[in-house]
Amino acid sequence: MSTDTQRGVLAGMRVIEASAFVAAPLGGVVLAGLGADVIRIDPIGGAIDQSRWPVTANGFSFYWAGLNQGKRSVVIDTSTDEGRDLALSIASAPGKEGGLALTNHPAGSWFCYKNLRESRADMIVCSIEGHADGRPAVDYSINAATGLPMVTGPDGLSGPVNSVLPAWDVVTGNLAVIGLLAAERARYQSSRGALVSVALEDVAYAVVAHLGFVGDSVINGESRPRIGNDLYGAFGRDFETADGKRLMVVAITAHQLHRLFEAVDLDKKLRILESTRDTPIAGHGDLFELRGELGALLSTRIGQLDFEELQERFDAHRVIWGPYQDFAELATGTGRWSINRNDRFAVIDHPGVGAFPIPRSPLRFSGRTERDPQRAPNPGEHTAEVLEDVLGLSSCEIGGLHDRKVVASWS
Repeated sequence: MSTDTQRGVLAGMRVIEASAFVAAPLGGVVLAGLGADVIRIDPIGGAIDQSRWPVTANGFSFYWAGLNQGKRSVVIDTSTDEGRDLALSIASAPGKEGGLALTNHPAGSWFCYKNLRESRADMIVCSIEGHADGRPAVDYSINAATGLPMVTGPDGLSGPVNSVLPAWDVVTGNLAVIGLLAAERARYQSSRGALVSVALEDVAYAVVAHLGFVGDSVINGESRPRIGNDLYGAFGRDFETADGKRLMVVAITAHQLHRLFEAVDLDKKLRILESTRDTPIAGHGDLFELRGELGALLSTRIGQLDFEELQERFDAHRVIWGPYQDFAELATGTGRWSINRNDRFAVIDHPGVGAFPIPRSPLRFSGRTERDPQRAPNPGEHTAEVLEDVLGLSSCEIGGLHDRKVVASWS
C-alpha cells in the first residue's frame, strides 16, 4: 500500500467495494478521499461501466476515472466458486481495519451480507438498491416518479424535462457513506455487525418531502407550477449582460435584495416600488410575488453593464450570484470561476491518456485536506498487492491463482 493511502481521517479503515454505475462507486470515492483503503473487486474483463461515456479516442472512460479515483482494484473471476470464495475472504478478512463492504449487487447475490457474515460475525455491509422491494432502478427512472420533471422547464411546457444531474445517485452515495460510518461506530461500541440498506427510491421521496413538495400538495391541494428559471418562493432568475454573458442572481431575504439593487444603482427605484405597498418588502413571499417588477428593473439595468463591471459591483456588495458557463469554460478557463483557480483540484497523469484535473475531497479538517488526490486504478492493477496485504498470500500462492485464471493483474 502506498504511503499516501495511509493519510487522512479514515486512515486504517479498509472497505471492499463490489459495484457499478454511480451511487456505490461515488460512496467509495468519498471514503477513499478521506483516507480509507477502498478496494474494488472487479470481474474478469472489467466492470460493466468501465467504458461508460464520456471516453477518449482510445476508449478511456472519464466516468470511470472520476468515480474510482484513489481506490485499489483486484480482478477476480467471480463466476467460479473459488473466485467468489476468494472475494468473500478479502472482504471479511480479520482485523479491526476491515470487515466493511459497499455494494449495489442485487439482494441475494453472492456478495451479500448473509455470505459475508458467515466468515466474520461483525461484518458491516452497506447495500444500495433501486427500489426497497428489490426491483431494479436507476436515477433516471426514479426521478421520473418524483414529480420534479413536471415542474422543470419553461412555463407552458406540457411534457417532462429530465435532469442532466443524477441527483439521487449523488445523494444516495453520500448517504451510504453516512450509514456505513454510523454502523462502524456502533460496532466499535458493541462489536456487532450490521446490514445497512438504502434505496434510491426511498432517498428521492424523502428529499422531495423534506423540501416541502409533498406537504404543499397534500395540504394546499396544488401541484407546483413551472416557472422557468425563476426561483420559487424568493427572488432569483437569469439575466443577460451588455456584452452577451448570462448570470444567475439570487436574493432570499429583503436585506439581500437591497444589496443587489444598491450594487446596480437601483436602490431609489426599489424604495419607490416599496412605497406603493402597504408594508415594506420583507418576507420570501414578497420577493416571489414581486419577481416580475423586480426582474424588469434589473433586466434593463444589468443589460447596460458589462460582465466584469457587474462582477466587481456584486462582489463589493456581497450579492449572491454566479455566471452561466459550459463544461469547457469550467475545465479549461483561467478566470475565477474555473477549476484551474481552485486548489481543490490537482492535475494527475493517467497512463495512456494524459494529464487532467481530478478533485480533492471537498471536506476540510482544520482548514485542510489530508489526502492528496490519486488517479483511478486500472482493473487488476493491485491484484497481487491486495492478496499479499489483506490475505497474506505468498507469491507462489498468488501465482497459482493466476495460473488457474482465478485472478488477473493489469499489464
